[in-house]
Amino acid sequence: MLTVTAAQLDAWLAAFAFPLARVLGLIGAGPVFGNNSLPRRVKLVVGLAVGVGLAPAFPSVPAVPLDSWAGLLILFEQTLIGIAMGLAMRVAFAALDLMGELISLQMGLSFATFFDPLAGGQTAVVAEFLTLLATLVFLSLNGHLLMLDTLARSFEWLPIGSTNLNKEGWMVLVRSGAMIFAAGLLMALPVVTALLITNIALGILTRAAPQLNLFAIGFPITLTVGFGVLLLALGHLAPLLQRFYDMGFDTMATLLRTLGQSVGVRP
Repeated sequence: MLTVTAAQLDAWLAAFAFPLARVLGLIGAGPVFGNNSLPRRVKLVVGLAVGVGLAPAFPSVPAVPLDSWAGLLILFEQTLIGIAMGLAMRVAFAALDLMGELISLQMGLSFATFFDPLAGGQTAVVAEFLTLLATLVFLSLNGHLLMLDTLARSFEWLPIGSTNLNKEGWMVLVRSGAMIFAAGLLMALPVVTALLITNIALGILTRAAPQLNLFAIGFPITLTVGFGVLLLALGHLAPLLQRFYDMGFDTMATLLRTLGQSVGVRP
């Protein structure tokens, strides 16, 4: 007859619950999986499925009861690490949002907005289109699988129960936020430059022929030039997105290795 003691049951639960907290943190904050349009039950089921799939890769966990203060601290720590990993990857998508906002502002489409459940507010139509395009490129490059592979390797780089985390690791995540503005402006620069030249030309035309109605001809011309340049730029957007995704994965790896430097983990 198979008998299971309470201590053995607590040990089994801890061996699965501690790594699962990091998995659920990444699922909730990462791109694609962390979309607010997905119900919470679906996210929970996906997290449990990923946890079961990665269970053979889970390392040994400290013998700490789940209902103790130390166990709650480990759960909070692992959840925070998973959220940080997801935010490091979401930076590339935030850059696309900034790119769409800048283009919409220059094209005069800032009024064309609708509610975005992912952002939790009003989002420009161009920004939503670029975010959807970035998601499709991310899936086509197997970015979701690479993200799960990085999650599995994170238990080697940063073992569970490492309470002495290096604070410089959190600064890696903060510094990666500068990539949002730099990358967003870099990707929007061709369209913004073309629209700036168009507005200058319209201003010169208005001075040369004051009888022209600038509001009647300016808006269609601006829209035509903006969409035309955006159509030409879309062909070169995928390699640029791949580069930003690689930077996001590098940020995730650097974050984990920097956090583990103070606990004796080899960087």
